[in-house]
Amino acid sequence: MKNIAVILSGSGVFDGSEIYESVLTFLRLEHNGVRYQCFAPNIEQLHVINHLTGEVAEGEKRNVLVEAARLARGDIQDLAEANPDEFDALIIPGGFGAAKNLSDFAVNGVDCSINEELVSFARAIHQAGKPVGLICIAPAMTPKLLGSGIQCTIGNDEGVAGAINAMGGQHQNCGVDQIIVDQSNKVVSTPAYMLAGSISEAASGINRLVDEVVKLA
Repeated sequence: MKNIAVILSGSGVFDGSEIYESVLTFLRLEHNGVRYQCFAPNIEQLHVINHLTGEVAEGEKRNVLVEAARLARGDIQDLAEANPDEFDALIIPGGFGAAKNLSDFAVNGVDCSINEELVSFARAIHQAGKPVGLICIAPAMTPKLLGSGIQCTIGNDEGVAGAINAMGGQHQNCGVDQIIVDQSNKVVSTPAYMLAGSISEAASGINRLVDEVVKLA
């Protein structure tokens, strides 16, 4: 049975993993009859956002792994302990956590850096010729995460697309229900909530992405 790693970045769209995108990914993986294991880095979040008001919760601190455990119903492991040899593919859902916790793209844009544990794991998967799926804003990490020259999409946001290209990526515009597949690099991406207006719209692209990643694995 194929075994897929899913890397989360917290819990909640504004400061962690996008919850719908994560759950849709889990559900589609299960529909495909594959196993999956969630991971997250054991680090502090950049900040905590009150999702009711959209404001930063001053003085509040949360841990990315602890928060992501909510999404994984407790079945999650520290990314530092992940062994890439045990997995056939990797999927990273979106949410601002990808740009705030897994990387600092939200703060530093083209000058961003990526969490070292994530780089180590993702590159090992990629260099072994295994597929990587990136959802929503997560593809913005592609050039610094996996290497330059890889095709990916975040939809059609000109600012983010420009940043991806400036970092050495090859951004492709893409509809919410479509995926961009870089066949030679085995990298699959989809816009999801960068464009989606509803959970069903997000699902239309995520389902295709998961199916393609499982097929490539």
